[in-house]
Amino acid sequence: MLNRLTLPAALCVLVTALLLAPTARALALDKVSFTFGTEDDRGEVGSYGLSTGWDWDVQWFKTGQWYLTTYSEFGLNVWKNDDSNSSGNDTLVNGYVMQALRWQRDLSTTLPVFIDVGSSLNVYSDSEIGNQDFSIPFAFGTQFGAGIRFGPAREYQILYRFQHQSNAGLGDDNPGIQFHLISLTYRF
Repeated sequence: MLNRLTLPAALCVLVTALLLAPTARALALDKVSFTFGTEDDRGEVGSYGLSTGWDWDVQWFKTGQWYLTTYSEFGLNVWKNDDSNSSGNDTLVNGYVMQALRWQRDLSTTLPVFIDVGSSLNVYSDSEIGNQDFSIPFAFGTQFGAGIRFGPAREYQILYRFQHQSNAGLGDDNPGIQFHLISLTYRF
């Protein structure tokens, strides 16, 4: 997956991270994440990007060592098409905002695992990548994931996320796209 990074795209991600870092505390943001993965269907489209967001610091339905919480996230992903036989764009930028619910095991436990479900609004820099035409540069997203927080203050997180994006029939075509993603997060 990392061999799909082109120098300009990697520099764009690095510059974005450097610009987000000093403003994150001022905006009450409490985390930054790097995400990478591949398309579910044919594996021809890779995705990598940066996101930030904040936890809402709520605990609903607390039962024993588990509780329900929520968080907000926004970010940019670069999609890279590796199919040399395709006729469409090789690169697409996906900007998104997401709200998620998390069933979290208490952070004081030895194994603070969690399960996520979320929905997002996505805007694309173009309506196609490779041989996939999404008809419009807008999509709704659904995410399901699981992960664990670790580190002395539980400041690190690794998350597996399955993501589906679709224009929900608003365009002429609605092929949708699915990704398997790994997200590495640092909380400050």
